[in-house]
Amino acid sequence: MKRLFLLTAAVMTAAVVLAQQALWGVPTMISPEVKADNTVTFRLDAPKASSVVVAGDFSPRGFELMTKDADGIWTYTTPASLAPELYSYTFYVDSLKVSDPNNVYKLRDVSTVSDIFIIGGQLADLYKVNDVPHGTVSKVWYPCSRTGNDRRMTVYTPAGYEKGDRRYPVLYLLHGMGGDENAWTELGRAAQILDNLIARGEAEPMIVVMTNGNVDMQAAPGETSAGLVAPTIQLPHTMDGTFEEAFPEVVEFVDRNYRTLPSKSARAIAGLSMGGYHSMHISKQYPDMFDYVGLFSAAIFPDKSKTSPVYADLEAKLKRQFDNAPALYWIAIGDKDFLYEANTEFRKVLDANGYPYTYYESPDGHIWKNWRIYLAKFVPQLFKRH
Repeated sequence: MKRLFLLTAAVMTAAVVLAQQALWGVPTMISPEVKADNTVTFRLDAPKASSVVVAGDFSPRGFELMTKDADGIWTYTTPASLAPELYSYTFYVDSLKVSDPNNVYKLRDVSTVSDIFIIGGQLADLYKVNDVPHGTVSKVWYPCSRTGNDRRMTVYTPAGYEKGDRRYPVLYLLHGMGGDENAWTELGRAAQILDNLIARGEAEPMIVVMTNGNVDMQAAPGETSAGLVAPTIQLPHTMDGTFEEAFPEVVEFVDRNYRTLPSKSARAIAGLSMGGYHSMHISKQYPDMFDYVGLFSAAIFPDKSKTSPVYADLEAKLKRQFDNAPALYWIAIGDKDFLYEANTEFRKVLDANGYPYTYYESPDGHIWKNWRIYLAKFVPQLFKRH
């Protein structure tokens, strides 16, 4: 009975502590520790574990075994300096996935949550919050008659937007399957990239609109009246033409509510994977709407079961689009991307018709590392003739 009483008291105490503000949750150790030479040490206190693995994109093979000391602390230090990049990782304790309790910086990608850290330098300096003028990131709801509900977008306005009357060009930046309107600002570091490029004078100040490309979702999971639903990629109306048909409403809303330059020469559209698919089909469906198009690791050809008129007459629509001479048609993909062959086939179509485009190929596969790089390279090329 005494033992039961003590256990009950302990549980009640823990519940009270959890219900209060977390003032005493100080990390017990530094993990990850980024050292001056850009090697990184990971640590985890797990004295009863028989094995601990740290898995992440910092490792060429994807995971590394950690070593336990006499105090039950597991450690792993990278044998060499890491290249500049934003990295993600997680622990596996006796095969159970565990977040790093000493790292509060985490990101969700669909239903996977990972810890993150940044090694600065080169392009990775664009991913950091630097001492430069900062734009504003807003979550904005807009009505959509095509879907019959209100939907949410994320909008970046450049530093100084609120204080003046200047009009700006607009980049429409679209996420991939399983993503949402939060993906590019959280996983893609879009606001930091824009802030830093604009501050350096390497990019034109611009508005960036990041929509939710999932027709069956009003906004990101857990941020609608649907409640705390589990994120999934298995959603209705995915890549069936509905999003493309509704997209002019997004452009009309933005032009009504922001100080835009409402012309083709001042609009760009780009996206990754599914967002690249949407960008390609939207830009050819509405050839007078966008002068700049970016396809990042894009899905290209629709499933044969998709019968939307948006996907009909591909070659005729491409001809009309390129007859209007877009200022930039930019295709980028990793050499190990599962969509590499589809992009090769699409480029053959463009080549056969003499349609001009710029091609950028990087190492690696279908990963955020590449998409951040593509955004950082694409943005400086925009709005040079608006």
